[in-house]
Amino acid sequence: MSTKYKATTTEEAYFITITTVGWIDVFTRLNQKYNIINALNYCQKNKGLEIYAYVIMSNHLHLLCKATNGFVLSDVIRDFKKFTSKKILQTINDEPESRREWMLEYFQKACQHLKREQQFKVWQDGYHAELVETNWFIKQKVNYIHNNPVKDKIVTEPEEYYFSSARNYAGLENELEVIMVDLF
Repeated sequence: MSTKYKATTTEEAYFITITTVGWIDVFTRLNQKYNIINALNYCQKNKGLEIYAYVIMSNHLHLLCKATNGFVLSDVIRDFKKFTSKKILQTINDEPESRREWMLEYFQKACQHLKREQQFKVWQDGYHAELVETNWFIKQKVNYIHNNPVKDKIVTEPEEYYFSSARNYAGLENELEVIMVDLF
């Protein structure tokens, strides 16, 4: 497997994008967004994940983060994806979801080509990780993360989007604590 866009080092920060298979809009539902928030919160408390910026979009999420305390970021992300896949599927099955049959069928078909036996596939293989090496890169990625909902015309100002660290940086109520970086 290629390591071109993988977090292969420890104690270094990365800009990460994790995407659902087929860019399926799973996170249009509030309960699914909270599945992600709760899993990220768990990773922060139990897996050494430090998050500097994040946004949860309808079919992907961006993180500026690193693993600490001897944890390896690729392992943290693998465990995060495995856990959230199960939680997402459970939520689709247990709670009201008008697209239930279609989504489950899509997630089933997404794993037909796999060598290992798997019933459903929620996340695309791997994740896109770029090593943070400069302050310019940090500022650019934090701005990119925070402006994603603006670019998609969900909100007009980044801090209006509830599932983004833009709220943390604006000093507003938020669902997930982050370590704020000085952007100036």
